[in-house]
Amino acid sequence: MPYRRLPNTDSARLRAMQKALSKSEDVLPMDLPYSAATLQELRYFLPEFNQAIMMQRDVFERQTSKNKQHQESFRKARLYISHFIQVLNFAIARGEMKPDTRKYFDLPSDETKLPQLNTERDVIEWGQKLIDGEQKRLSEGLSPVTNPTIARVKVHYEDFVRLNISQKGLQENNAKALAKISELRGRADSIILDLWNEIEDHFSNNAPAVKREKAAEYGVSYVFRKGEKADADEDEIDLKLF
Repeated sequence: MPYRRLPNTDSARLRAMQKALSKSEDVLPMDLPYSAATLQELRYFLPEFNQAIMMQRDVFERQTSKNKQHQESFRKARLYISHFIQVLNFAIARGEMKPDTRKYFDLPSDETKLPQLNTERDVIEWGQKLIDGEQKRLSEGLSPVTNPTIARVKVHYEDFVRLNISQKGLQENNAKALAKISELRGRADSIILDLWNEIEDHFSNNAPAVKREKAAEYGVSYVFRKGEKADADEDEIDLKLF
């Protein structure tokens, strides 16, 4: 038995409402198979729903396009931070700097192990510690760590921080856009359900196949279950209404 299938994606919801609204332009008001109130609701709601979906897609596309650049800046910042600490440890191992030098960077004086740099938060935290610590050392007239210098570390660190802030902003905007769509989705489903009920009721005096054909012109979607034939005996068809 064929049954009516309500839209389950936002694109399908848009198509259903757009088709009903577009079809309304081809018929006289008296011949419209749904009420003037429903038509008015479609005209007001559809642009809002469409705009919310387009806005979310735009934000998501920008977030995705910037992600590669963001990940590369994260890799570079982490690499320079790691190399700075390694060079510091080499200088201490050679006796060129004292083990207490590590304390400027909030590192244990007797620890040569690198800190965890697996997350964005780790990189932001340790990058700032290295910058602050080296600036303090230099202000005291101590020899700078070189290859890389803190200036080189700072360039890549600040680039990452800038891109990270931008990416977080895009993620927040995307979340807000998704929340807006979610808020509107329930209303869209309610409008479509009422719309399709009115359309089917308008054509209810027709034979089932004719009824489905006419309703489909206004966006109502029907599907046959697996193994069913579209030309099945109409006397055996019992439409499943939601």
